[in-house]
Amino acid sequence: MLSVLSATLFKTSRTNALQDAVDWLTSTLLGSVAIGLCVLAVAFVGFMLLSGRLAVREGLRVVLGCFLLLGAPTIAAALMGLRSSEPIQPPVMQAANEELGPRDELRPSDYNPYGGASLRDDR
Repeated sequence: MLSVLSATLFKTSRTNALQDAVDWLTSTLLGSVAIGLCVLAVAFVGFMLLSGRLAVREGLRVVLGCFLLLGAPTIAAALMGLRSSEPIQPPVMQAANEELGPRDELRPSDYNPYGGASLRDDR
């Protein structure tokens, strides 16, 4: 465990430190942390709307903000495509474990959760 941490912590980066910081901030703001926070925000706003403590207009602002935050790369790519003559493809998220191949076949299970005392066993 220590060798893995020491290899990644002390490896020098050949890119610009400012660019690395911007990339980290972008991945944090558009990654799973942002999705989790948006889900919690919409759930909280929905609860406040159902209990009558929040106006619908304020709730729609939160939903629109989450939409803009999570849709920012696609919106920016669309706006850049309008500016240039050639279309720009929106960024595609890559799966983290693409190197894994297809998994082996699973053996059939002989366990039946419903076959306990209700079935007669004359062995």
